Amino acid sequence: MAIFVDADTRVIVQGMTGRSGTFYTDQAARYVPCYVGGVRPGKGGTDHLGMPMFNSVKDAMAATGANASMVIVPAPYAGDAMIEAIEAGIGVVVCVTERVPQHDMSRVKKALQSSDTVLIGPNSQGILTPDQCKIGVMPTRMAKPGPIGIASRSASLTSEIVAQFSKAGMGQSTTVGVGGDTLHGVNFVDCLKAFRDDNDTEAVVLIGEIGGRDEEEAAAYLASVDYGKPVVALVVGRHAPKGRQMGHAGTLSVLGGGSAKEKIAGLRDAGVVIAKDADDVVAAVKRASALT
Repeated sequence: MAIFVDADTRVIVQGMTGRSGTFYTDQAARYVPCYVGGVRPGKGGTDHLGMPMFNSVKDAMAATGANASMVIVPAPYAGDAMIEAIEAGIGVVVCVTERVPQHDMSRVKKALQSSDTVLIGPNSQGILTPDQCKIGVMPTRMAKPGPIGIASRSASLTSEIVAQFSKAGMGQSTTVGVGGDTLHGVNFVDCLKAFRDDNDTEAVVLIGEIGGRDEEEAAAYLASVDYGKPVVALVVGRHAPKGRQMGHAGTLSVLGGGSAKEKIAGLRDAGVVIAKDADDVVAAVKRASALT
């Protein structure tokens, strides 16, 4: 099993004909054959990368049975692209575009309220269920199927942690990049709930950082339930100067996101095992579970 995407996922790409869309679609489609077409107004009836192009998401869904979309269009148009997919009834939307205007994301969040769509991102490296489905730009070379569920706010650390688990013989059920922009779709709590219901996920890893409230909300959720699976967290930014904005890592500090120290304390109080650093994550999972 997996969360959000699996071998039955059929993916279209909004913005597939652009330079980035072409490159990352080609990479993903070479990894697993779950890509079925692309969307770009005016390109309907043509082919790109050996796949049919459509003028709208609705047209693409009707012709291909697509149930997921990767949005990889420029930031000024990404909000409209996400809303089009949501209103068409796509099940999973992954937006890798970064710096989507916040007023556009406010419209996207409103559209999500009346839908069943799962939004991952924006500013997300995507989602990967090894050997089944990849949507986004996440590296696959070191990914292997297994029992570890990963939800992360950091793209670079995700690649490092996945590589370490695979090297230790502990593959991943699904890895989710929740996204680094201020307003985004699924968060740590959403991922924790999905991993809890996934029979093949035996332990969960959260990769957090300063800014925002994802870690605090995860701690509150875990403190309120008998989760039933070990949860390990790595929170980076312990040595960041207070009040310093550091790319996406600090973008939510103005909204009350805590320091790394405060986030770690809250998670620890909720029963989460805290990894000292990136090199300690695999060992922390072993300490917290019977996995070896």
